[in-house]
Amino acid sequence: MSPAETGRPAYPLTRTTGPVPEEARRDILSDPGFGKHFTDHMATAVWTPDNGWHERRVEPLAPYSLHPSAAVLHYAQEIFEGLKAYRHADGSIWLFRPGFNARRFARSAERLALPQLPEEDFLTSVEELVRADRAWVPEAEGEGSLYVRPFMFASEAFLGVRPAEHVTYSVIAGPAGPYFSGGVTGITLWVSGEYTRAGRGGTGAAKCGGNYAGSLAAQMEARRNGCDQVLYLDDTGGDGNLEESGTMNLFVVTSAGELVTPGLGTILDGLTRDTVLALADDFDLTPVERPFSLTDLRNGAADGTVTEVFAAGTAAVITPITAFKSPTADFTVGNATPGKHTLAIREHILDIQYGRTPDTHGWLHRVV
Repeated sequence: MSPAETGRPAYPLTRTTGPVPEEARRDILSDPGFGKHFTDHMATAVWTPDNGWHERRVEPLAPYSLHPSAAVLHYAQEIFEGLKAYRHADGSIWLFRPGFNARRFARSAERLALPQLPEEDFLTSVEELVRADRAWVPEAEGEGSLYVRPFMFASEAFLGVRPAEHVTYSVIAGPAGPYFSGGVTGITLWVSGEYTRAGRGGTGAAKCGGNYAGSLAAQMEARRNGCDQVLYLDDTGGDGNLEESGTMNLFVVTSAGELVTPGLGTILDGLTRDTVLALADDFDLTPVERPFSLTDLRNGAADGTVTEVFAAGTAAVITPITAFKSPTADFTVGNATPGKHTLAIREHILDIQYGRTPDTHGWLHRVV
C-alpha cells in the first residue's frame, strides 16, 4: 500500500546509479555476518523549528558531511532503533512489531530533547527503504534477515548545551546472518562490581548511543575475565538487583514456574522482552516483573529453584545464559546447558517472525 493510500507522509525514491553488483550481493548474502555490509539506499528526513519534518526521501547510501561543531559530536544528542525484516517461504517480506519500535523511538527522542518523529513517518521510512532494497533480504532458511537501523541526531553546527534546532533522521539497513551459526549455545556473564548501566532519572530507558559507549569498558572487563558479556546490577549496594545483560534484557525461570524479569524504569523496554512476557502463558510460565538480586540468583542456582536464565534482544532473539563469574564466586545454572523453556520460546518467536506458525497476536506487518 502506498503512502498516499495510507495517508502517511511520502518518502520519494531516487534510485542509485551504482548499486552493488548482483554477483557481489549474492556473495555477501551467503555470509553477511552482522553490521558489516549495507544496502544501496538510505531514508532521510530533516527537522527544524520553522518547518518541522521535511526533506523526506529515500536516496542512494552516502556519507554525511557534518560541520566539526555539529552538536552530536560534542553533546551526544542522538538516539536509534533496531528492527528486522524477514522473508517468508513465499517470498513476501515482513516486519515484526514495528509500531513498538516507533513508539519507543518517540520516547527516546523525548528523553534526549529531540523532536518526536510521528509513528506514521517512522513506519513509512522503514517500509520504503525495505521495498527499495528488497533484494538484500536473505532467504527464509538459516535465520537470515535484514537488520534495519533508524536513527536521529543533532546536526546543527553550534557549541552550546541546548537542544539542537537542526536534526537529521535516517534509516540504513544491512543483511544479517544467524546469530548462532554453529547452533544455540549458552554464554557466560561477568558480574560487574565496578560498573552500573544507569541510575534513577538517567537515560537507561532510552535507546541512545551514550548508554552503549558507557558499556564498552564493562564489556572489555568481561572479556578479560573470560566471559561473553557483562551482567549489570543496579546501584542499591551489596549484591544488588539484576538489571540487564550487556545489550539484552534478562529473564529467570524458576522451579515454581515463574518467568521473572526486572521491572522497567532504569532499563530498556525491549521489544523481545515484551514479546516473551506476552507468550509466557503459552509455555505454562507465570510472567513476573520484580527485583531479583544476585544473591537470589546464586542461591537459586545452587538449590535448583532457578532452573534457567536467558537474555532477550533483537539481534539474538533469545540467548541462553548458563554460567556466571564474579570477583568473589563462579556458578552455573541447571546443568550448564540451554534450558527447555529457553529453547522453546526462542523457536516459537522465530516461527512467528518467519511465518512458520500462525501470528495470533497480529505482530507481523507486511511490506512486500
